[in-house]
Amino acid sequence: MSQFWSPLVRMLTPYVPGEQPKVNNLIKLNTNENPYPPSPAVIKAMHAVTADSLRLYPDPDSSQLKQTLADYHGMDTNQIFVGNGSDEVLAFAFMALLKHDAPLLFPDITYSFYPVYARLFGIDYVEVPLNDQMEIDTADYLGRDCGAIIFPNPNAPTGIPLALSAIEDLLIKQPNSVIVVDEAYVDFGAESAITLTQRYPNLLVVRTFSKSRSLAGLRVGFAVGNKELIDGMERVKNSFNSYPMDRLAVAGAIASYQDEDYFQKMLQAVITTRENTTQALQQLGFSVLPSCTNFVFAKHPAFSADKLAAGLRERAIIVRHFKHPRIDQYLRISIGTNEECDKLIAALRQLTA
Repeated sequence: MSQFWSPLVRMLTPYVPGEQPKVNNLIKLNTNENPYPPSPAVIKAMHAVTADSLRLYPDPDSSQLKQTLADYHGMDTNQIFVGNGSDEVLAFAFMALLKHDAPLLFPDITYSFYPVYARLFGIDYVEVPLNDQMEIDTADYLGRDCGAIIFPNPNAPTGIPLALSAIEDLLIKQPNSVIVVDEAYVDFGAESAITLTQRYPNLLVVRTFSKSRSLAGLRVGFAVGNKELIDGMERVKNSFNSYPMDRLAVAGAIASYQDEDYFQKMLQAVITTRENTTQALQQLGFSVLPSCTNFVFAKHPAFSADKLAAGLRERAIIVRHFKHPRIDQYLRISIGTNEECDKLIAALRQLTA
């Protein structure tokens, strides 16, 4: 700990991402990456970005990407914000929209970046416990003094979705609080709240290209909301970083939205493998939470999660184990290819025999 660190740095506990080990023949099921490559159209579009154009700054407004997203989702471009991955988009939202006199509310079991950002930006927060079924219950957010609310839908790491009607009910009953819905995994089976942004000025929906569109390596994210919410985020962005997205990322992101057939085909492949993997885990005695994501959250009544994770690692299979209260007996298992998931099940069959 350096004497030159500021008091803020001293009190931070950084976010810990899933490890990215460099091991040959590793089955990597720990970071929820899509097992399939992006559309060939993405690669073609990125190759088409000429070397000469790279000497020039990109469009500071990413206008073409915003137009593509607006057309696809039936919005106006002034309702779209784009950035380097949904984590950066969330950071702008925290700075622009979530810091108020009253605390920020989010689930006690959720994306662990939320408390990291709250501490970084000096935002008071309260963690609202999930119910006994490990679900977000929006009734638990009512009647509380709060400046804003944020949660993923589906939630992570549980994978359990909220019905759109529950989100709308929360928006109606908390009209004076900004509500951010983080839809990183929504394409894998949940209902998007983007349509609700047209009726509720306090709703911001955040999305990513990393999961369902297989572009984790490009870092592209966006938010959809009322023009005034987007204006607030743009004011923050343009106060210190006017050029957030590079030309290659913009070209690839646009192309991914233009190949709908490929997108739907890859989604269905992941969903089918998820359902087959869930059934196979249940046959081995695991309890598996209902998932609408590209991962499953599972525990075994007779074998500890840490020992199962260690046993899988010995077999060159990595899954995510969170050593936190209430979920320390669960494994979060990303959905890989059929072959990868078959090898996972075979290894777990040995470990639970």
